[in-house]
Amino acid sequence: MEEKKFDKNSLIGFALIFLIVMWIMFNGEKKSQKEQAEKAKQEKIDKATKAKEVATKQVIAAAVVDSTASDTVKLAKLQGTLGSFAYSATLPSAKENFTTVENTLLKVTIANKGGYISEIVLKQHERFKKGSADLVSLIKKNNADLNLTLQTLDNRTLNTKDLFFEPTVTKVGEDQIISMKLKVSDNEFLEYKYVLKPNNYMLDFDIRSQGLSKVLNTSKPATFQWDLKAYNNEKSITYEDRYSEVYFEHKDGKIDYTGVGASEEEDTEKTTFIAFKQHFFSSILVTATPFETAKVTSTKIFDEDKADTTYTKQFKAKLPLAYKNGELDYKMNWYYGPTDYATLKAYDKNLDRIIPLGWGIFGWINRFIFIPLFGFLGSFMSLGIAIILFTIIIKIAMSPITFKSFLSQAKMKVLRPEITEIGEKFGKDPMKKQQETMKVYNKAGVNPMAGCIPALIQLPFMYASFQFFPSAFELRQKSFLWADDLSSFDQILKLPFNIPLYGDHVSLFPILAAIAIFFYMKMTSGDNAMAQPQQEGMPDMTKIMKIMIYLSPIMMLIFFNSYGSGLSLYNFMSNLITIGIMVVIKKYFIDSDKIHAKIQENKTKPKSENKFQKKMREVMEQAEAQKKLGKK
Repeated sequence: MEEKKFDKNSLIGFALIFLIVMWIMFNGEKKSQKEQAEKAKQEKIDKATKAKEVATKQVIAAAVVDSTASDTVKLAKLQGTLGSFAYSATLPSAKENFTTVENTLLKVTIANKGGYISEIVLKQHERFKKGSADLVSLIKKNNADLNLTLQTLDNRTLNTKDLFFEPTVTKVGEDQIISMKLKVSDNEFLEYKYVLKPNNYMLDFDIRSQGLSKVLNTSKPATFQWDLKAYNNEKSITYEDRYSEVYFEHKDGKIDYTGVGASEEEDTEKTTFIAFKQHFFSSILVTATPFETAKVTSTKIFDEDKADTTYTKQFKAKLPLAYKNGELDYKMNWYYGPTDYATLKAYDKNLDRIIPLGWGIFGWINRFIFIPLFGFLGSFMSLGIAIILFTIIIKIAMSPITFKSFLSQAKMKVLRPEITEIGEKFGKDPMKKQQETMKVYNKAGVNPMAGCIPALIQLPFMYASFQFFPSAFELRQKSFLWADDLSSFDQILKLPFNIPLYGDHVSLFPILAAIAIFFYMKMTSGDNAMAQPQQEGMPDMTKIMKIMIYLSPIMMLIFFNSYGSGLSLYNFMSNLITIGIMVVIKKYFIDSDKIHAKIQENKTKPKSENKFQKKMREVMEQAEAQKKLGKK
């Protein structure tokens, strides 16, 4: 028996693998140590920064509360921490006071401390359900924060959220102007200027400095930080969270977004607006001067398994504001209002693009067909009736395409015996079988793809509806029959337990839609099976269709139970109307005997091949010739 020798190549191979594994482990450990070191360093910096911020707040609070000290003493105490900005903390406005202005749509409250909006109330919209008397507040109870980090020439880092601004309210015509000034002296300050116009969800917002070039280090941009924890305003927090994310626009008009995942982050350049979009309400910052860079984040902060559903997501935006000639000068706008297509589009700032209507042809269908048509119908009737009439109009408009599809199925059904006979005759020769099948179709004047094309044409309209109805703000809190809110699920029974993927309630419209799609597929599956003979090597479509008859309704029940009832109503009516159209077409427009006679007549007529048919025939003939040569 021959003794096995150790292969030199195997030894080299094992040695290389060992070295690679060791290199990976070493680098992984090195990288891990480096990451831990960086994390520890960052935590140390954050801890020191936080401690410094706390100390600054304590100094300011102590100085403000100390009523016994003179202005000179207060100023001396504060200068050690705030430098030139100590002046602002000695003014009478250095108190936890607020300024409120309002129009017919908004109530806006601005805090002296930080100079930012502490409350935004939408006066015409209620949370959760109509009649709740709980108005939608996009900002309240410290859920939002705005801060401008300033670097001074004497190496101080100050945060405007900790400093006191002096408010001044004026009026120009019907416009209410609130000027919030963080002062270094009477004529040197940082100003936030808000302008609230009548009957408007948008405020003008300017940031400018005056005389601070000798106080601030303007060699680097100031850091502008905007944070918002989005309140849950809808009946289904899961459904609301699904449509909550950050959108932003580039200078060239391109719209981008973070996505709706648990934790999303994007870096962007030349940004003209940033939108913290909730399902039906949005907080948007628009700028005339594009932000050179921006970092935006979206983090899911609610847990389905816990009772606390106060917030849906935490949104953050970090933006650098560049100095010009030693001063800040940015003209911006705040939008706090409904994520409504018509409302956003009226501002002509591309804000309507944050509504997810679909890309390409799907977006075009929604913008130029669905939105105008549904808007017209909804303007003079209840929205439930409008959905039904809308569905009828769409289905009638699509009925010629539906007719073409059914006619093609009927022709294929008439030809099925001949196709089956060819399959039996040339079952062992797939190429010949395909050739003969194509000859039959060509002689009969039947296009086997004619039934697929109409179905493909209808697909974009179906997908567009899945984008349109969840985004339709006008459905919010509008009732129809048993559904008290067409933008949310139509619960008829509350379950004492939660079913995975289904939920803890039963909605009726999805059940009706599931029943309708069951009967629709039951009616069409037989015709499809008769029209399309099974091809060799292909899956049995008859068996697949039998499975889909039951699978499709089940999927409808599961996935649409927590969807908006407006979409489920549309799906129910769509399938119901399609069934009706099918019955009418089959009974009054399609005659199998006439179709058979027409096919027989077509067979007697000479046929001219189009370029595609000619090319296919030539390919098949070449393949057949090569096959014969191979046998020889």
